[in-house]
Amino acid sequence: MAAGIVASRRLRDLLTRRLTGSNYPGLSISLRLTGSSAQEEASGVALGEAPDHSYESLRVTSAQKHVLHVQLNRPNKRNAMNKVFWREMVECFNKISRDADCRAVVISGAGKMFTAGIDLMDMASDILQPKGDDVARISWYLRDIITRYQETFNVIERCPKPVIAAVHGGCIGGGESAAILLLGCSPGGAAAPMPRPLASSLSSVMGQTVSQEAAPPPGSQGWFWWSFSIPGLYLLGVDLVTACDIRYCAQDAFFQVKEVDVGLAADVGTLQRLPKVIGNQSLVNELAFTARKMMADEALGSGLVSRVFPDKEVMLDAALALAAEISSKSPVAVQSTKVNLLYSRDHSVAESLNYVASWNMSMLQTQDLVKSVQATTENKELKTVTFSKL
Repeated sequence: MAAGIVASRRLRDLLTRRLTGSNYPGLSISLRLTGSSAQEEASGVALGEAPDHSYESLRVTSAQKHVLHVQLNRPNKRNAMNKVFWREMVECFNKISRDADCRAVVISGAGKMFTAGIDLMDMASDILQPKGDDVARISWYLRDIITRYQETFNVIERCPKPVIAAVHGGCIGGGESAAILLLGCSPGGAAAPMPRPLASSLSSVMGQTVSQEAAPPPGSQGWFWWSFSIPGLYLLGVDLVTACDIRYCAQDAFFQVKEVDVGLAADVGTLQRLPKVIGNQSLVNELAFTARKMMADEALGSGLVSRVFPDKEVMLDAALALAAEISSKSPVAVQSTKVNLLYSRDHSVAESLNYVASWNMSMLQTQDLVKSVQATTENKELKTVTFSKL
């Protein structure tokens, strides 16, 4: 993400130098980056919204007893992660961690795709003029931003309740488009096609043909704009799902570690978690170095997801059914299992055995053990057993 910040600033500077250095008689030019939050449309709030969970970028519902459904809820922006999202995700999962009634969580995306990832343009106000008088101070400022964004996904991993990611469409570490408005002024004030030399300069800078349209800004006096899109300025979808415990996807899903295409190394979890998730360093390197798409069947074969479903609806039903099954078990047992699985991932076998011994010397004294064994001996389903909240 830090490199993405620098890349965004360099892009702005490069465009500004190229365009202001060009000579277009009778035309005045300025450059403005527009974030997706500038004209964001509000989504409707569904009935059954979970208590104490009211957000702009997320929708949290009580899907069924002991199960919460967290939706990335900016469908008109393909669930791109804006500044509000980073704050709300931490708040949301901190609340879920403390929610004694919640035992499992499903994360999905509203609309046509899971997420387009981070919205770099929405961050422009924070990153184009970083705080600090010199390189050291600017670096400290940027490091603080990076670590705060890392916390957005760390909080999912640390949540003691199992988290199931249900992915459809794209799950991208880069790859959507960001809008740029180029403002111009002509003597008559009428909107006009972008001058060919100007379009050529933009195409040269971007390495591709620029698609454009001209329109006068509301209330303009002689000013108009050309708008065009730049692909590849969103990041971090894969960072989110690798922080989850279980991953399901629909057949139309694809996964992409696309950061190298925008000149940066992923720094919010993908490079750290993906190798441990799929256990194939060669494949991780290939995906990270090339930014190619991993389609659903390959994701299943590599172990990134555990099941693939024909469409979003079937996948969500399966994810919620899995969450319900997990929530029927002893919360002491399930949450203890998650804690120890995470500890074992990052420690030796000997250290992990010592840790679980210390853990279970207290957890074995739970009444959940007696209730579970009794249900098993009586051939009862665990969902008929009442476990205390945790």
